[in-house]
Amino acid sequence: MKKINPVLLLILAIFVSCNSSTETKTAMDNPFLKPYDTPFEVPPFEQIEIAHYLPAVEEGIKQHQQEIEAITSNSEAPTFENTILAFDEAGDLLERVTTVFFNLNSANTNEDMQALAREISPKVTEHSDNIMLNKALFQRVKAVYDQRENLDLDAEQMRVLEKYYKDFERSGANLSDEDQAKLRALNQELSNLRLQFGENLLAETNKNFQLVVDNEADLSGLPEGVISAAAEEADKAGMAGQWVFTLQKPSLIPFLQYADNRDLREKIYRGYFMRGDNDNEFDNKEVLAQLVELRQEKAELLGFDNHAVYITDNNMAKTPENVYDFLYKLWKPALEVAKEERAEMQAIVDREGGNFQLASWDWWYYAEKLRKEKYDLDEEELKPYFSLENVRDGIFYVSNQLYGIQFERREDIPVYHPEAEAWEVKEADGTHVGVLYMDFHPRDGKRVGAWNTGYRDQAYKDGEKVQYPITSIVCNFTRPTGDTPALLNFDEVTTFFHEFGHALHGLFTDGPYQRTAGNVPRDFVELPSQIMENWAAEPEVLKVYAKHYETGEVIPDELVQKIVNSGHFNQGFATVEYLAAALLDMDWHTQEFAGDVRAFEKTALDRIGLIEEIIPRYRSTYFSHIFAGGYSAGYYVYIWAGVLDTDAFAAFKESGDLFNPELAAKFRTLLAKSGSDEGMVIYRAFRGQDPSPEYLLQKRGLK
Repeated sequence: MKKINPVLLLILAIFVSCNSSTETKTAMDNPFLKPYDTPFEVPPFEQIEIAHYLPAVEEGIKQHQQEIEAITSNSEAPTFENTILAFDEAGDLLERVTTVFFNLNSANTNEDMQALAREISPKVTEHSDNIMLNKALFQRVKAVYDQRENLDLDAEQMRVLEKYYKDFERSGANLSDEDQAKLRALNQELSNLRLQFGENLLAETNKNFQLVVDNEADLSGLPEGVISAAAEEADKAGMAGQWVFTLQKPSLIPFLQYADNRDLREKIYRGYFMRGDNDNEFDNKEVLAQLVELRQEKAELLGFDNHAVYITDNNMAKTPENVYDFLYKLWKPALEVAKEERAEMQAIVDREGGNFQLASWDWWYYAEKLRKEKYDLDEEELKPYFSLENVRDGIFYVSNQLYGIQFERREDIPVYHPEAEAWEVKEADGTHVGVLYMDFHPRDGKRVGAWNTGYRDQAYKDGEKVQYPITSIVCNFTRPTGDTPALLNFDEVTTFFHEFGHALHGLFTDGPYQRTAGNVPRDFVELPSQIMENWAAEPEVLKVYAKHYETGEVIPDELVQKIVNSGHFNQGFATVEYLAAALLDMDWHTQEFAGDVRAFEKTALDRIGLIEEIIPRYRSTYFSHIFAGGYSAGYYVYIWAGVLDTDAFAAFKESGDLFNPELAAKFRTLLAKSGSDEGMVIYRAFRGQDPSPEYLLQKRGLK
């Protein structure tokens, strides 16, 4: 029953936006309602029309209800097989439809899809509540749970049973009828508000701001590739002869890094950090205020002090106090380093006769100057060696060296957008592992950021694997311009490695039960992704994939050494902007809120002493991780997992072999069996000891 688990639905809510039609499609016409006649049974994207979604969702709900009724009406005494296993295997059609719908709403949406999302999401939320608040079903689950010690269950069956029982409790199964009615209403409101937050942010990012430059002198400092991309953007917008810069990262960040015009840097950065806070039709302040208040109400209804207590109870951290304690231990050294970085950049401003105090829109610009000054490294000098195709091949190389897997581009596999690529993943002996989609560039209708998602999980039936995973990486990387391929900056390189780590987790997951296979705590889930980032900057690996896109020249030793030497560069800033956002998230879900979003945010940031030259990685009104997605009271997980990933990678480094086959095999087992036990138990089985935070502090230059 992993498919409609409320936690999963919350994550899926990040990926919402589809299209509505009154046209009725028969079962024979609807591709969702018949077997997929495609390679590896991937979704037949070219056959799917907007009119297919709603009837298929409704049929999926109907079939799922029938499966639940078959469990509850069973006259035999509840057992693991007739109750827990039957529940675990139910809901296939609904999962089939909603995974496509919500994923495409995230990667390829439009106004029609968003309208349909507002129609479908309440139906799915109501259906989830109907199941998790089904008294007869809960009584059968409880009956099995109460006699669990006498059922001769193996360890994984026991974990599945305990997880489902806790799911029901956390979903309100023990509440009175009156309180369950309140919970249903809260869940509907929360679902709708998350949708609205995401839609507002998409409009603010992709539609509501453009920096139009009509004077070539204002392009001073910008690399030619950035200028060409802006010219192409202007042509697309019908403004030939001008240059258009957007709030998409491949446009925004280079402008902040290189544009000499300080006023324009301020203008575009304000456009970015004021998203959702412009008192217009897309303003998110009232939306997030309602979300915070309703989450508090729901937590109290379920018997928790606040939303953060409710969330962390299910994570490795266990309590908000543990999260705060962990973050504060990193905050002080990170802030001290950030202040040192600020002083170094202010010295450059003064030396150049700037006659102003460094501001937030100056940080990237002077950081680039500082990078050049301290390390003789210009990011534009690196980009020719990081063409998208070469980076992809480097990731394939690392994956092959570690796990022996191969990747084959498949033109016969349907894709959901012309820019998406489909790859078959195979073992060294050619055995099928799964299908991987990759979709790299920004476009209207694609939300910002980068993420990994799935169109299908692996699955077993009667002890045999009957279903193989379909996973997808979606990014917003720099586009090709003219005859120049997509050239990535190093941040985009590591992002690609990161998301590929998530994909490997999905591809390698192997377990007989949907509830536990790959289903890990939120503060464990970033370990598989973040450990992959470590290989990206290793000289041995760079020499394999970092090749000049024009000459094929392997990156020179001199540049490799500069990358290594600059490993600690700007880490005070990077850590502080992240920690500020993580602490802000925790405050939103632990502290009393009086109704003024701006005042709350200012108080939270003043309390930790955030310097004004740094803005949190996400201000509240565009903090989609926590207000439109599944990271509420959980944005801390990236750095929590950072302790795990740096400790795990240290095992490879200390072995003297980056691709140590014994360690790689053990780590693949960690990926395959994650979810079958508690996160730290799984980690210790790989490492043989608890993780040490020392490696993270060393990596970031904070010690």
